[in-house]
Amino acid sequence: MFAHVQHWLRGTRPTERPSRGGGPLVAAREVTIERGGRTILDRVSMAVHPGEAAMIIGPNGAGKTSLLRVLMGLWQPDGGHVERVADLRVGYMPQRLQIEPVLPLSVYRFLRMRQRLPRRELLAKLERVGVGHLIDSPIQSLSGGETQRVLLARALLGEPDLLVLDEPAQGVDVVGQGDVFVMLDDIRRESGCGVLIVSHDLHFVMAGAETVICLNQHVCCTGNPEEVSQHPEYRRLFPSVDLRGLAVYTHNHNHVHGLHGEVRPLDGAPEDSAGACDDPKHGPGCRH
Repeated sequence: MFAHVQHWLRGTRPTERPSRGGGPLVAAREVTIERGGRTILDRVSMAVHPGEAAMIIGPNGAGKTSLLRVLMGLWQPDGGHVERVADLRVGYMPQRLQIEPVLPLSVYRFLRMRQRLPRRELLAKLERVGVGHLIDSPIQSLSGGETQRVLLARALLGEPDLLVLDEPAQGVDVVGQGDVFVMLDDIRRESGCGVLIVSHDLHFVMAGAETVICLNQHVCCTGNPEEVSQHPEYRRLFPSVDLRGLAVYTHNHNHVHGLHGEVRPLDGAPEDSAGACDDPKHGPGCRH
């Protein structure tokens, strides 16, 4: 299961979008948030670049959702500042859908509340996430996994430069979680958008992220999954997690796998990089 997720999430290159100067899409610079005399975020700095998959982890009360709100401009920081590229388009997927159960609302009408697009365009977005057949279904009748896909379709309506997702796999079974993360990577690869995810599921964070930001009011550590999983602050925050069980993926793709199993170096990679490796996902004949 995790091997399937890892292969897709790390074995692809996103389409590059114009970065409008080569910098990040959004960046927090020494951001501090205080509420009710309590410090929620303390001088937090981080950034998300075009085509990057970044994930925020941390214990309950670490300030993860607060950081998302600041990055999206919903909250103003009490200290520091946030930088965004001009005319940044953000697609947001919340943790859960809150709708009055007595309100009759189809998926089609729900999406039209966000953006009044023609039915064919809304259907295309639903089909992109695998739930086109639900367009006329009552939204209250959907399963957890179906609801998450509809929320993702809604986040995609504005062709975002940056997708921001708060626990996108919540209420979804293990197989469904893998499908969600593979789908997100396909979207990122095809569109070149940046993806920023808050997730409590360390297995999928370590399998799916390029950059991990470990937060506990401040940035405890940040880096690629392997670096973060070995950091003392990470180990202190998650002492009960068996690191050997985490799907930390370190296979560096300097080659591509052909339809018939052949291995070819990427443009610019040394010719001898297309040898064999022992990665069971790729089979014999791959080396890095």
